[in-house]
Amino acid sequence: MTTRALTGPWPELPLAPWRGTRDALHLWTQMLGKTLLALCPPQNHWWHTALRVSARGLASPSPAIDGDLALELELDLVEHVLTARTRDRESSMPLEPCSVHAFFGRYLALLRAIGVDVRLWTTPVELPDPVPFEQDDVPRPYDPAAAHRLWQVLRRCDAALRGLAGGFVGKQSPVHFFWGSFDLAATRFSGRRAPERPGADPVTREAYSHEVISFGFWPGGVTPGGVAVDEPVLYAYAAPEPEGFRDAEVPLPARYDGRLGEFVLPYAAIRAAPDPAAEIRRFCEAVYEAGATLGGWDVDALERRAPVEPRGGAEHPGVHPTSH
Repeated sequence: MTTRALTGPWPELPLAPWRGTRDALHLWTQMLGKTLLALCPPQNHWWHTALRVSARGLASPSPAIDGDLALELELDLVEHVLTARTRDRESSMPLEPCSVHAFFGRYLALLRAIGVDVRLWTTPVELPDPVPFEQDDVPRPYDPAAAHRLWQVLRRCDAALRGLAGGFVGKQSPVHFFWGSFDLAATRFSGRRAPERPGADPVTREAYSHEVISFGFWPGGVTPGGVAVDEPVLYAYAAPEPEGFRDAEVPLPARYDGRLGEFVLPYAAIRAAPDPAAEIRRFCEAVYEAGATLGGWDVDALERRAPVEPRGGAEHPGVHPTSH
């Protein structure tokens, strides 16, 4: 099935001017993600904790369920509010400059106002030198225009990555936003278990329990290992990485970044392309082809060569997809 491209220009998103807002949003999304981790029934590869790109920002993928409670969370980057709702109650708080400590206190109060009492582990993850939420009193900026541009970029990348899904019939993830790494990601699986990673933490061990090739968008920042990337990029990688993968030919100006262990394509190059969404798909498919070929994936079983196009209307039959 093809995906109709979003119209309108792809906005600029240089990292430096909105770096403080980016870092604040990273920590705020971690609060939402930790809430999902506490309340949602577990899914494979931690998919139950990831956020999704919504019609207004970033939201929980489905209601968090705890007994009779069904909770939805949305970080609205259009009206710039955080909304929490259950079946019977809804409450919101503004997104505005404040410390992480202050935001966290308001967030917990917001949840209590709709009858949700949850205990969270307050130390941020996947950050160098993390500071627990309740101890982080540094003032944080919030630039609504920059946050809105981030959402515009995410929704366009989300649509482009969804357009990749129709030709792959193996196990693959939804397009989702991981709050630990603060990136949008989509993942394909070979169907084979991956070698165990000695010394890996439980999150990493589960996330990479099987062979994967992943694609996504990252607005830039600093990795837990201290690697700085000072611009937004599209990325793609294989785990485990097959021999010869880093030397594969991919569309320029994409390149393999040895510090990250990933192929990266600058977002600026995407914006400059005649068809940005097609450029993203071309990059991702090139990296996938290299990883699947060198990794010995059974592509004949995993790929659909001619995606079925729905005819629409009353002639289009209902489909009950198989759960992977």
